Amino acid sequence: MRSIRLLVAGLTLVALAACTTTTPGWTYAPASATPIASAEASGSAAPSGSVAPSVAPSEAPSAAASAPASPASSAAASVELSAQSIAFDKTALSVPAGAAFQLVFQNNDAGIPHNVEIKDGTGAKVFDGAIFSGVDSRTYDVPSLPAGTYKFACTVHPNMVGELTAQ
Repeated sequence: MRSIRLLVAGLTLVALAACTTTTPGWTYAPASATPIASAEASGSAAPSGSVAPSVAPSEAPSAAASAPASPASSAAASVELSAQSIAFDKTALSVPAGAAFQLVFQNNDAGIPHNVEIKDGTGAKVFDGAIFSGVDSRTYDVPSLPAGTYKFACTVHPNMVGELTAQ
């Protein structure tokens, strides 16, 4: 009887080891499972057959993550811009007014630094993206802009310019 228990325990360990080497770095734990740490803290044992996650989640899922996106809560707008041969590929961009957006900037000039800065009609800087050398890309999180026309440029190469319209 003892040898059967040892055999079952050994096979279980082998099966668990095989499962853990093929998982993609995460473990599924059903919502109804009681985590071992909580069960030990309360003095009760974990329910038989329950599995505690191998890594605690970094944050609890939000209700917004599971709810379908409504027009008001949809993801931020995204615009793309590239630099090649010390020039922007576009000289006109359009974004929604009053809403933050992402500017996906691809620097295709190997070893040459570029960035994107945005200035309002008075020349005041409203956004300044980090300068980086190519070939590489950055996604800039740009705060909301009131409706209007703005200039965008590369801080390093002032001849690289364009116009951004928030509407």
